[in-house]
Amino acid sequence: MTKNNANTTLVSTFKPFTTDTGTEIRRLEDIPRDMTFKQGVRRKGMEAAPHTHQLGQLLYASSGIMQVMAEGAIWITPPQRAVWIPPGTVHALKVIHTVTLRNVYFAPRIISGLPASCQVMAITPLMRELIAEAVTFPTLYDPDGMEGRLCRLILDLLKTAPAAPLHLPVPDHGPIQKIAAYLKDHPSDKTTLEAWAARLGTTSRTLARNFKSQTDMTFGQWRQQARLLEALSRIAGNRPIAHIAQDLGYSSQSAFSAMFKKALGVTPGNYFKNN
Repeated sequence: MTKNNANTTLVSTFKPFTTDTGTEIRRLEDIPRDMTFKQGVRRKGMEAAPHTHQLGQLLYASSGIMQVMAEGAIWITPPQRAVWIPPGTVHALKVIHTVTLRNVYFAPRIISGLPASCQVMAITPLMRELIAEAVTFPTLYDPDGMEGRLCRLILDLLKTAPAAPLHLPVPDHGPIQKIAAYLKDHPSDKTTLEAWAARLGTTSRTLARNFKSQTDMTFGQWRQQARLLEALSRIAGNRPIAHIAQDLGYSSQSAFSAMFKKALGVTPGNYFKNN
């Protein structure tokens, strides 16, 4: 691992090995098991450049928070949430607050019933404990014994895991691309769509239509979701809720808390306590 700094690039920690039968395992994909587990700590600011896996991946942080960029969207994974990434999906990663990763990789032949696209999934207490146990297994665990049965239970639970609304579609062309980039850096901005239209030499109707077609959200919904994901990152960093509300452009802490609870079912002060 390279020395940590704001722009440190994550490198693979997989170490090639040879099995007792002489089979050379050069890549994660070469391991002769339907499910493979890896754990490790990734420091704040570390990044992984766009890449793919031939395996399905459950990118799971048992602590900390990270950001995954895939399929034209940003996905946020606070503790006890995970991003499901189907095989062959190009994705990049940025660590927002130091994370403890417990990743699970799945052979394509066993992922029937799992989502065909990326999705943030809730990790139940049972699944959390099962994964915590599974990451201690030897790489070549017994697929027909207790270890294999536990793996199959994890797979069954994952297929019924509820989705969490923690992603933000990213516009990739046209004037709304500029608006989205600006709002991501200035989440408290309250510029109306009419004002943006005047600034960019277009009409508010055109901008509204573009937001809906590219993100499947209205402009107001997109801005609120951007603020919600930014709020999660700041809450994870232990910033006071009142300061977060002010930083994100809300008139009061109660207005911010009402938005947060409506979106995630719990107040911002209790989100990480409950998860």
